[in-house]
Amino acid sequence: MKLVWFRNDLRLADNPALRHACADDEPVAALFIISPTQWRQHKMAPIRQRFMLAQVDVLGRELAALGIPLHLLRVETFAEVPAALADLCREQGVTQLYANQAIEIDEQRRDHAVSAALVEQGVGCHWLNGCCVLPPGRVLTGSGEMFKVFTPFSRAWLKALDEEGFVIHRAPAPRGEPLPWQPLVERAWVDETLGELTADPRWPVGQAEALRRLNIFLEQAVLDYGETRDFPAIAGTSVLSPYLAAGIISPRQCVAALQQRLGYRPQSKAQPGFVWLNELIWREFYRHLLVLIPTLSMNRPFKPETAALPWSWDPDAFAAWCEGRTGYPIVDAAMRCLNATGWMHNRLRMIVASFLTKDLHIHWRLGEDYFMSRLIDGDLAANNGGWQWAAGTGADAAPYFRVFNPTTQGQRFDPQGEFIRTWVTELADIPAAYVHQPHDWLRLKGRQDYPAPMVDHAVARVRAIEMFRSLEK
Repeated sequence: MKLVWFRNDLRLADNPALRHACADDEPVAALFIISPTQWRQHKMAPIRQRFMLAQVDVLGRELAALGIPLHLLRVETFAEVPAALADLCREQGVTQLYANQAIEIDEQRRDHAVSAALVEQGVGCHWLNGCCVLPPGRVLTGSGEMFKVFTPFSRAWLKALDEEGFVIHRAPAPRGEPLPWQPLVERAWVDETLGELTADPRWPVGQAEALRRLNIFLEQAVLDYGETRDFPAIAGTSVLSPYLAAGIISPRQCVAALQQRLGYRPQSKAQPGFVWLNELIWREFYRHLLVLIPTLSMNRPFKPETAALPWSWDPDAFAAWCEGRTGYPIVDAAMRCLNATGWMHNRLRMIVASFLTKDLHIHWRLGEDYFMSRLIDGDLAANNGGWQWAAGTGADAAPYFRVFNPTTQGQRFDPQGEFIRTWVTELADIPAAYVHQPHDWLRLKGRQDYPAPMVDHAVARVRAIEMFRSLEK
């Protein structure tokens, strides 16, 4: 028997591990491992856990309809996985294990340990690329090194894709009579571990939902994406990140759908659709970096010299940022949106990350962890890459003295304050002319229900630049 181990690839279509396992008539079973203790150690957000398990439920039904049983194992930590998986393979008569490669260092170490344990009992292990369009290590400089800056990586990635192309794997055909599937909500041990498993109505699961969102975006918004993507009050983005993070849809499917919509694959900013494709390439960039520079999974900066920066760990200032009490409306609105919904618009992620690191001078690791603990689309590669980019410690061609002004960012990307007034209820009735700097207006009204700015941005900016300049001495 062959066993397909599902992880962050919870789909039937374009799943290389599943496709290769089903290439012949040998019986196939599937596996998903629930690791609550490990998930907590990795700061996995409860909303992400619920979303993922709701998708596992869908996947289990879909596999059962194909005649493929899905086994669920509860294994608290990665260290316990090799023994548990070896036991399952022995019980089920498994001779071959198929899985799509993990990119994070703890997950890679787990998989190496699994390979070692299974080889001892004669089980072959097959690890495939299911998380990237092009496998990590394929896009390198002429000297065989990983690109340190995005733009040349993007050019090389596009060139490699033109040379190699890619294939979308179809979902496998039925392999026998349909099997029964017991929903996860009926399994007491799952519910006791993770609490109520009801899916968030904002985030329906299923590949059909992911494809629906993708098609709507491609039909209605992709051509204007370059102009609308930075405005959080506008539905200008695909909102596919939770589905990509859980592997409900693959990046290859996204690229293929874009090509089909346009009739070509865009190659430069001058061509419609390129800006969104470039965002997918950013995702690839951070994933390739994580594989080729394992220290990024270990709380270390991409630029080693920045480890000496005198970051603050002020718990009160950090709490004010987390709770949306900074006195800067766009920052507070973004953080309250994150806390309420588990998602944040990408422009807002840059604004709040810059504020935490460059205005409050708080270590980016605290922000990175907080995002992971709240985001439905929490993904180590993208989250770490984005935080280090904002903090000035990561892979970025821009100089360290780039510091976002939270007030002008709000004025530029939420000019009428629609997003701010939605999430900062204290400012719901404030005129648009005052929404980005509301404090004088509030004082005139005799109101004290919104906090004063916790820092002077101009002063904080100078301090941030001095921090980085001190590294040059």
